[in-house]
Amino acid sequence: DNKGVVVLAATNRADILDAALKRPGRFDRQIQVDPPDVEGRTAILKVHAKGKTLAPGVDLTAIARQTPGMSGADLANLLNEAAIVAARSNKTEVEQDDIANALERINIGLEKKDAVMSEKKRKLVAYHEAGHAILGALMNDFDVVAKISIVPRGPAGGVTIFMPSEE
Repeated sequence: DNKGVVVLAATNRADILDAALKRPGRFDRQIQVDPPDVEGRTAILKVHAKGKTLAPGVDLTAIARQTPGMSGADLANLLNEAAIVAARSNKTEVEQDDIANALERINIGLEKKDAVMSEKKRKLVAYHEAGHAILGALMNDFDVVAKISIVPRGPAGGVTIFMPSEE
Protein backbone atom coordinates (compact mmCIF):
# COMPACT_ATOMS: atom_id res chain seq x y z
CA ASP A 1 0.00 0.00 0.00
CA ASN A 2 1.82 3.09 -1.29
CA LYS A 3 -0.74 5.79 -0.54
CA GLY A 4 0.86 9.09 0.38
CA VAL A 5 4.32 8.01 -0.75
CA VAL A 6 6.08 10.31 -3.20
CA VAL A 7 9.43 9.35 -4.63
CA LEU A 8 11.65 12.05 -6.11
CA ALA A 9 14.86 11.76 -8.06
CA ALA A 10 17.25 14.29 -9.56
CA THR A 11 19.72 14.12 -12.40
CA ASN A 12 21.71 16.40 -14.65
CA ARG A 13 21.45 13.81 -17.44
CA ALA A 14 17.78 12.99 -18.01
CA ASP A 15 18.69 12.26 -21.64
CA ILE A 16 20.50 9.05 -20.69
CA LEU A 17 17.95 7.63 -18.23
CA ASP A 18 16.63 4.16 -19.05
CA ALA A 19 13.19 4.47 -20.69
CA ALA A 20 11.82 1.96 -18.15
CA LEU A 21 12.34 4.54 -15.39
CA LYS A 22 10.18 7.09 -17.23
CA ARG A 23 7.16 4.83 -17.90
CA PRO A 24 3.76 5.97 -16.59
CA GLY A 25 3.47 5.31 -12.89
CA ARG A 26 7.22 5.54 -12.32
CA PHE A 27 9.26 8.71 -12.87
CA ASP A 28 6.85 9.96 -15.50
CA ARG A 29 6.71 13.62 -14.45
CA GLN A 30 9.74 15.80 -15.11
CA ILE A 31 10.31 19.23 -13.59
CA GLN A 32 13.03 21.48 -14.99
CA VAL A 33 14.90 23.41 -12.30
CA ASP A 34 16.91 26.24 -13.82
CA PRO A 35 19.93 27.83 -12.16
CA PRO A 36 19.03 30.74 -9.87
CA ASP A 37 18.75 34.27 -11.26
CA VAL A 38 20.60 37.28 -9.77
CA GLU A 39 18.11 37.67 -6.93
CA GLY A 40 18.28 33.96 -6.16
CA ARG A 41 22.07 33.93 -6.24
CA THR A 42 22.17 36.96 -3.94
CA ALA A 43 19.89 35.20 -1.45
CA ILE A 44 21.99 32.02 -1.66
CA LEU A 45 25.21 33.98 -1.12
CA LYS A 46 23.67 35.63 1.96
CA VAL A 47 22.86 32.21 3.42
CA HIS A 48 26.38 30.87 2.83
CA ALA A 49 28.01 34.11 4.01
CA LYS A 50 26.48 33.71 7.49
CA GLY A 51 29.31 31.40 8.54
CA LYS A 52 32.00 33.74 7.21
CA THR A 53 33.35 37.07 8.49
CA LEU A 54 32.89 39.43 5.55
CA ALA A 55 34.61 42.79 5.47
CA PRO A 56 32.33 45.83 5.55
CA GLY A 57 31.33 46.83 2.06
CA VAL A 58 31.37 43.35 0.50
CA ASP A 59 28.68 43.55 -2.17
CA LEU A 60 27.04 40.15 -2.57
CA THR A 61 24.71 41.49 -5.28
CA ALA A 62 27.75 42.45 -7.38
CA ILE A 63 29.13 38.93 -6.87
CA ALA A 64 25.75 37.47 -7.85
CA ARG A 65 25.84 39.48 -11.12
CA GLN A 66 29.24 37.95 -11.90
CA THR A 67 28.09 34.35 -11.37
CA PRO A 68 25.41 33.54 -13.97
CA GLY A 69 24.71 29.84 -14.28
CA MET A 70 26.16 28.98 -10.88
CA SER A 71 24.18 26.68 -8.61
CA GLY A 72 23.79 26.99 -4.85
CA ALA A 73 26.60 24.47 -4.37
CA ASP A 74 28.83 26.47 -6.74
CA LEU A 75 28.17 29.65 -4.74
CA ALA A 76 28.88 27.90 -1.43
CA ASN A 77 32.16 26.66 -2.92
CA LEU A 78 32.97 30.19 -4.12
CA LEU A 79 32.65 31.64 -0.62
CA ASN A 80 34.66 28.76 0.86
CA GLU A 81 37.43 29.36 -1.71
CA ALA A 82 37.32 33.10 -0.92
CA ALA A 83 37.76 32.33 2.79
CA ILE A 84 40.81 30.21 1.90
CA VAL A 85 42.22 33.05 -0.23
CA ALA A 86 41.73 35.46 2.70
CA ALA A 87 43.28 33.03 5.21
CA ARG A 88 46.35 32.53 3.01
CA SER A 89 46.82 36.30 3.15
CA ASN A 90 46.48 36.23 6.96
CA LYS A 91 43.25 38.23 6.84
CA THR A 92 40.55 37.92 9.49
CA GLU A 93 37.78 39.01 7.08
CA VAL A 94 36.86 38.01 3.54
CA GLU A 95 37.12 41.03 1.26
CA GLN A 96 35.54 41.69 -2.16
CA ASP A 97 38.91 41.06 -3.83
CA ASP A 98 39.20 37.67 -2.13
CA ILE A 99 35.86 36.65 -3.63
CA ALA A 100 36.89 38.00 -7.05
CA ASN A 101 40.18 36.08 -6.86
CA ALA A 102 38.35 32.90 -5.85
CA LEU A 103 35.92 33.34 -8.76
CA GLU A 104 38.80 33.71 -11.22
CA ARG A 105 40.49 30.69 -9.71
CA ILE A 106 37.34 28.61 -10.13
CA ASN A 107 36.48 29.86 -13.64
CA ILE A 108 39.91 30.22 -15.21
CA GLY A 109 42.37 28.28 -13.08
CA LEU A 110 45.32 29.01 -10.85
CA GLU A 111 47.58 31.94 -11.53
CA LYS A 112 50.85 30.71 -13.03
CA LYS A 113 53.19 32.84 -10.91
CA ASP A 114 56.32 31.14 -12.18
CA ALA A 115 55.37 31.45 -15.87
CA VAL A 116 58.02 33.23 -17.89
CA MET A 117 56.68 35.30 -20.76
CA SER A 118 58.86 37.24 -23.17
CA GLU A 119 58.08 40.90 -23.82
CA LYS A 120 56.95 39.98 -27.35
CA LYS A 121 54.57 37.29 -26.03
CA ARG A 122 53.20 39.67 -23.35
CA LYS A 123 52.42 42.27 -26.02
CA LEU A 124 50.80 39.65 -28.22
CA VAL A 125 48.60 38.43 -25.34
CA ALA A 126 47.73 42.04 -24.44
CA TYR A 127 46.68 42.80 -28.05
CA HIS A 128 44.69 39.57 -28.16
CA GLU A 129 42.80 40.38 -24.94
CA ALA A 130 42.24 43.98 -26.03
CA GLY A 131 40.75 42.56 -29.23
CA HIS A 132 38.21 40.59 -27.18
CA ALA A 133 37.22 43.77 -25.33
CA ILE A 134 36.96 45.90 -28.49
CA LEU A 135 34.91 43.31 -30.38
CA GLY A 136 32.65 42.89 -27.37
CA ALA A 137 32.07 46.65 -27.28
CA LEU A 138 31.25 46.67 -31.00
CA MET A 139 28.56 44.01 -30.61
CA ASN A 140 24.95 45.18 -30.28
CA ASP A 141 24.09 43.59 -26.93
CA PHE A 142 27.51 43.35 -25.36
CA ASP A 143 28.37 42.78 -21.73
CA VAL A 144 30.58 45.30 -19.95
CA VAL A 145 34.25 44.40 -19.57
CA ALA A 146 34.94 43.75 -15.89
CA LYS A 147 38.64 42.90 -16.14
CA ILE A 148 41.42 42.28 -18.62
CA SER A 149 44.50 40.37 -17.50
CA ILE A 150 47.62 39.10 -19.20
CA VAL A 151 48.59 37.02 -16.18
CA PRO A 152 48.61 33.38 -17.30
CA ARG A 153 45.95 31.24 -15.56
CA GLY A 154 45.12 27.63 -16.27
CA PRO A 155 45.47 27.01 -19.99
CA ALA A 156 45.06 30.71 -20.88
CA GLY A 157 47.83 33.23 -21.47
CA GLY A 158 45.41 36.00 -20.53
CA VAL A 159 41.72 36.62 -20.07
CA THR A 160 39.01 39.19 -20.69
CA ILE A 161 36.19 38.91 -18.18
CA PHE A 162 32.80 40.34 -19.06
CA MET A 163 30.17 41.32 -16.50
CA PRO A 164 26.78 40.13 -17.74
CA SER A 165 24.42 43.09 -17.99
CA GLU A 166 21.34 40.83 -17.71
CA GLU A 167 20.49 37.19 -17.20
